[in-house]
Amino acid sequence: MSLPPSLTQHMVRRPQRIALLAHIAEQGSITRAAKSAGLSYKAAWDAIDELNNLAEKPLVERSVGGRGGGGAKLSAEGERVLRLYQRLQALQAQLLDSAEESSDLALLGRLMLRTSARNQLHGRVERMTRHGRNDLIDLRLAGDLSVQAQITHDSSERLELDVGTDVFALIKAGWLELLAPDDEVTNGNNCLMGQIEEVLDAPDGPSEVRIVLPSGQTLCALAEPEQLKALDLSAHGAVKVQFSPANVLIGTPL
Repeated sequence: MSLPPSLTQHMVRRPQRIALLAHIAEQGSITRAAKSAGLSYKAAWDAIDELNNLAEKPLVERSVGGRGGGGAKLSAEGERVLRLYQRLQALQAQLLDSAEESSDLALLGRLMLRTSARNQLHGRVERMTRHGRNDLIDLRLAGDLSVQAQITHDSSERLELDVGTDVFALIKAGWLELLAPDDEVTNGNNCLMGQIEEVLDAPDGPSEVRIVLPSGQTLCALAEPEQLKALDLSAHGAVKVQFSPANVLIGTPL
């Protein structure tokens, strides 16, 4: 099975994050792997979340009793990606022997997509429905999850979207609304169930809530501490996430 184009391009665009996989394989610990890679513990987990979300299957799995705390190990898919990355490194070294080709690689890097959206999920277009000037796009994500995006018909044509097209679903953390597991979802909104992995409080402003989906992908949402308390939401508890299709941005590989 081939890798999603989104992950393949990430290997070229953000090689230091892919290299983190090698540190995890060697250290068997997120804490030690982060230190070896020159990252903070949080930055390492943010990188892992991004990689897991871009892949069709999680690349990194938590393990109990890892050396040095924060145990983690590569999944079979993660080991396969790491081998491919190592092969890519060898090919890149050959290319960099030429100054002209090195310049071309720098140009490609500038053309690659980078975004401020915390939540970047890989998916494929499953259905497209025209509604006046807008299109409602049904996306199939990893783990057989699905979400809808609403974009203009002009945008669909510009992105050359069609059934089967690989895309990124981009959702800013502030666009996710947390609900208690039994709360009703607003009609027309997307809804995903998950489990709160961690709540990171901030001295000023909302807390960052990390939510693990059944597929193993991770969402990051923002919520005020008072809101979490009112909804009786806390780490390791179930949570429901809703968001409007209009708040799902779509990107495609170049």
